[in-house]
Amino acid sequence: MTSVAALAGIGAMGLSAPAVHAQGRTLKFAHIFNETQPFHKWVLWAAEQISERTDGRHVIEVFPNSALGGEVDIYQGLTLGTIDMGFTGSAAASRSYEAMSIIGAPTMFRDFDHWAAYRDSDLRQAAVDGFNEASGLHAMATVYYGTRHTTSNRLIEKPEDMNGMKLRVPNVPLYLIYPRAVGANPTPISFSEVYLALQQGAVDGQENPLPTIYAQKFYEVQSHVALTAHMIDSLVALSSGTLWSRLSDEDKAIFSEVFASAMEQCTTDVIAEEASLVQKMKDDGVTVNEVDTEAFREAIKPYLVGDDVPWTKAQYDEVQALG
Repeated sequence: MTSVAALAGIGAMGLSAPAVHAQGRTLKFAHIFNETQPFHKWVLWAAEQISERTDGRHVIEVFPNSALGGEVDIYQGLTLGTIDMGFTGSAAASRSYEAMSIIGAPTMFRDFDHWAAYRDSDLRQAAVDGFNEASGLHAMATVYYGTRHTTSNRLIEKPEDMNGMKLRVPNVPLYLIYPRAVGANPTPISFSEVYLALQQGAVDGQENPLPTIYAQKFYEVQSHVALTAHMIDSLVALSSGTLWSRLSDEDKAIFSEVFASAMEQCTTDVIAEEASLVQKMKDDGVTVNEVDTEAFREAIKPYLVGDDVPWTKAQYDEVQALG
């Protein structure tokens, strides 16, 4: 099986059994996103680059659309070695090493530049190193997932407008901070089930970056998008410990270089897509409105320090001093 054939054949379904080619077992990269999103596009690019640069020693099949399970399932598969590579959020990664959560905390960063300064800092590298050691996995690269906003069937302009609202959040403790800070009721639901939950009224709203809201068509079952900008979020491209331990030093360098480049280009695509989507959704009949972002930041601020968060006050202060 060639790299191109592997990528083309698996792009839509990704459900075949692990293939074996002349050089060895085909590697599996799993994620929860659909084929239109930059995360899928750039993993396909990385897979092709790695096949070329390793002379076909490593062929990667990409499994989109939660084909191998949700984020929790993928993380477990990486831990067990039944999945070779995949995306996880930093909040999910923090279950193995708490400092990984800092890059995904609500209102932790003032803007994208502040987030990027932390991503490239020694503080972040120390967290990644600690995660690799504690989890047995290997974080190859970090990518900007987007700035998260809130969808609903009501107008949201200030935190009080969310009081009592059933808000879908990922099943990760860090994501509970935002709804609790604004008086909403956090409702963990698997990503693959969000559209149906919104459509059937099981929840009143959800929060995600604009590219995800658009790609998953959440705007079809939600009339309003409030630009709450309550979190600048990240994904981590991970390798299982099983895979990483059997790669040669030369191949480890190739995987690291390729995924660093892929995630940098993916970040650029996400930023560009965010910039175009406000008007695009308005053109589709969605009410997209600005909010009192400072009021949201003030509501969340007390939740960012203390015994209930997986970072220290000193770590919080170090991040705030960047940029």
